[in-house]
Amino acid sequence: MIENNQLKNRMSWKLFIIGLFMIFAILSVIISLAFGAVSVDVRSILSVLLGNTDSDYYTIIWNIRLPRTLVAVFVGINLALSGALLQGVMRNPMADPHIIGVSSGAGLFGTTMLLVFPAFSHLLVPVAFVGALTSALLIYLLAWDKGVSPMRIILAGVAASAFLNSGVSALYTFYSDRIQGAVSFMVGSLSAKSWGHVETIIPYSIIGLILALLSAQRMNVLLLGDPESRSLGLNTEGYRLWFIAISALLAASAISIVGLLGFVGLIVPHAARILVGNDYRILLPASALLGVTVLCLSDTIGRVAFAPIELPVGIIMGVIGAPFFLYLLRKKRTI
Repeated sequence: MIENNQLKNRMSWKLFIIGLFMIFAILSVIISLAFGAVSVDVRSILSVLLGNTDSDYYTIIWNIRLPRTLVAVFVGINLALSGALLQGVMRNPMADPHIIGVSSGAGLFGTTMLLVFPAFSHLLVPVAFVGALTSALLIYLLAWDKGVSPMRIILAGVAASAFLNSGVSALYTFYSDRIQGAVSFMVGSLSAKSWGHVETIIPYSIIGLILALLSAQRMNVLLLGDPESRSLGLNTEGYRLWFIAISALLAASAISIVGLLGFVGLIVPHAARILVGNDYRILLPASALLGVTVLCLSDTIGRVAFAPIELPVGIIMGVIGAPFFLYLLRKKRTI
């Protein structure tokens, strides 16, 4: 009886945290819409969202801030889920699409498309997905030695990132006359995002989110360890590849829109895990909501902190994420 009450209390706490994250996500979206070069009150924002085209702020909210904020929402969800899945597959709290080189693979393939084949830029997302998936599989194979250890993952990721980034540098050298269009891609920016970007990322976000949530229970089984997972009938290697593919899809769709944005997949899942635990049925939605909050607020800070100069959100995340990564590195603990 006491144990059942404890389980109920824990679940109630987790649901409370998810509700809190949902409130934070909504507030962060409102803040993102309200603040910038021109501040807009909440009443005017609601008026525009309800279809008032006569509002003085219609152009600012509907054509500029809303698509940018929606892109931030979906990118935050995608990168947070991608990081959570990679951390589970690789059993490493420091696994993140940016740190272990998955983003570098998407970046190399994406930069190649932008600089070498600009006429085919409409294929940026699938091409970046191939790059992210190839990089993730390469890192996993390099780190495998009768199992995967956290330190081998980091070392393999650093090596893969260095190799892939050298390819990007080579492209910049050979195509220096076209580099301007790829600069924001390499930094990670939400500037000048339009409804076209929203329409591009939405399908990939929905597909990735659904696949991740439907597979959450199998991730829980995978976390028990290979012997236990196999005894329960789970194809461990098959599902590892499956989760890596979902993670690559989520990361690539985000990277193809905003560029090489790092540390969201590191900070968000780890913070969510501290509060709700390792149950991926709870962790994934919690990470998605917290990802929205972190990215929307970071982008807003980048817009207003040094106005009229706008800092790319990638810089803000780097300032936050680098110390967090060092903190995790000192702890040297696996999940």
